[in-house]
Amino acid sequence: MAVFWGASYLVAKSITPFASVPAMLSIRFVTAGLIMMLVWLIKREPFSRADVVLGTLFGVTQASIMLVETYGLKETSATNAGLLISLTIVFTPILESAWKRKWLPRNYFIAVTVSLVGVLLLVSGNGFKAPNYGDGLMLLAALIRTFHVTAQGRFTVGRKVSSFNAISLQMLVCGLIYLVIDVQGTISAVQTFALAQWQATFFLILFCTIFAFGTQLWAIRKTSASRASLLLSTEPVWAVVIASLFGGELLGPIGILGAVLIIGASLVGQRIEQRFREG
Repeated sequence: MAVFWGASYLVAKSITPFASVPAMLSIRFVTAGLIMMLVWLIKREPFSRADVVLGTLFGVTQASIMLVETYGLKETSATNAGLLISLTIVFTPILESAWKRKWLPRNYFIAVTVSLVGVLLLVSGNGFKAPNYGDGLMLLAALIRTFHVTAQGRFTVGRKVSSFNAISLQMLVCGLIYLVIDVQGTISAVQTFALAQWQATFFLILFCTIFAFGTQLWAIRKTSASRASLLLSTEPVWAVVIASLFGGELLGPIGILGAVLIIGASLVGQRIEQRFREG
């Protein structure tokens, strides 16, 4: 999941010159939702009230995250954006612990801090751009994502909720919100996209949306929001690796050190959280 989301930055950036942000996201999420609904026609698992309520809620929060994040990415550097969105790994265990009124061990927060330092080193290879309102948007996106991830854990664990139904509805709601924002832009994009844009779009739909969001909810329900968030801190690693391989960007010694810190801290934090949860 982190690998595909890491790749999504480069892929999405290749589409942005050909469509508005809402139009691009509308095509991505409406199509993903329709594909999920076609699969549902085979499964025919009834929608419970919880599926509808949570799927709608998560669709609204996901739409907010993607919209704010994408506009922020357009106004700031990828470096600043990568660091600011990674603050989610700090905010999530704090919110989840406060929500549960049960704090994770101190060592877990040390691992989170080390991971954040790794992100700082990883994304600082090209230097930081002076702060602007795009940075504020990325910080807002990190806060909304924190609530989204934590809520998925708190509202679904221990309840009879179909992950498939909830995710299907989440994608449709998310896509319809974008469609309402820019109907004309969406129609224009559908009519003018060339083969390259459709290939990139379907990569985002299949791997970065259907697979990734479904896996995220499953992982949160099986473990915890904090653990899932920490594991996703490897997303910038994959973003830089893929950008280096396919986008012509170079990863220097400082970036490599950052990647090592992120991976190491994620593994240690995962072990700490698992012992805490099982003990």
